Amino acid sequence: MTPSARLQAAIDIVDQVIFAASAGGAAADTLIARYFKARRYAGSKDRRAVRELAYAAMRRAGEVPASGRAALLGLAQDRPELLDLFDGAPHCPAPITAQDVPAPAGIAPAWLIDQLRATLDADELPALLARAPLDLRVNRLKATREEMMAALPDAVAGSLSPDALRLPEGTNVEALPAFAAGKIEIQDEGSQLIAAACGAAEGMVVVDLCAGAGGKTLALAAAMDGQGQLIACDVDRQRLSRLPPRAERAGADMIELRLLNGSREREGLSDLKGLADVVLIDAPCSGMGTWRRNPESRWRLTPPRLDRLRATQADVLKIGAALVKPGGRLVYAVCSLLDGEGRDQMDRFLGAHPGWEVQDPLRAGRPHGAGRRLTPAHDGTDGFFIAVLRAPC
Repeated sequence: MTPSARLQAAIDIVDQVIFAASAGGAAADTLIARYFKARRYAGSKDRRAVRELAYAAMRRAGEVPASGRAALLGLAQDRPELLDLFDGAPHCPAPITAQDVPAPAGIAPAWLIDQLRATLDADELPALLARAPLDLRVNRLKATREEMMAALPDAVAGSLSPDALRLPEGTNVEALPAFAAGKIEIQDEGSQLIAAACGAAEGMVVVDLCAGAGGKTLALAAAMDGQGQLIACDVDRQRLSRLPPRAERAGADMIELRLLNGSREREGLSDLKGLADVVLIDAPCSGMGTWRRNPESRWRLTPPRLDRLRATQADVLKIGAALVKPGGRLVYAVCSLLDGEGRDQMDRFLGAHPGWEVQDPLRAGRPHGAGRRLTPAHDGTDGFFIAVLRAPC
């Protein structure tokens, strides 16, 4: 592919991403994978270059761009060398005209920016959209960090999680023998700290209430040394279905999957009421803490959707709290830095549930309300709010 053809491919991809964001379609990384699956002629350098252009344009545009062309024209304002690639050659972008309007640069949609500024210092905002590092979690069921550092010479130890490694950007982790053997998983170091905050240990009853594809479930299984009762729950069948092959590769055969009816979760969990040593609620959220990995998720968020997410968070907190045994631990986390999804949720819960005790087992991040906050600028992780509570005895 010529440089101009690569630019056109990035325009085509961002067009698809914009449509998917408005229609509730697939994420950008999925769309990019599909795009190149249908274009086998594109080499690895082409794919890498196109992906970089597309993501750079998406990170730059806070508001939804009018089109992929507008988004890449906006990027060209920062990278003037791209302007010459709008040359009108076959399979390349048409020449720039007076009618072209580049997408403006921005951190977030206008309706959201005031909420961000209310909770984050201005100098922290750009890091929300910086390139994310490539973090791994060493699976203690199969290996130690020292063994993996010896096997992966380019890896450096993480500074926050005892199981974390960081590899150079662009490393094909899934092609590594250690990945195939289940010794490592791709997982942000901040996400690893959420599992660590649970304090899970052998023989416990642990519930991962919003398990999704099971990244934190697998970390909990390793912390439990594969011994105990670990129940991974979710209302999304497709997401939960990704966990069994991951668990098999990791050697975590003690995980019980529980698909919940979205309108009858309490019934599906009634047998666990008051029995769990630990309940982890990695609640559905806006995902703004992962914008550097999923910059297009800003375009999916609307005020009504954010209100629905906050209502869901409050509900799952009540559901999860009912499962915790006296003296047990409830961990609430969101990959968001908006106070309405983190600090304020905890304040409301504690106000309505006297007797719950705030705990602070983590030393990473900074105290924030009844929990701790991790940010890309301060901690080098994705953005998280994490709160740990002890149930009344």
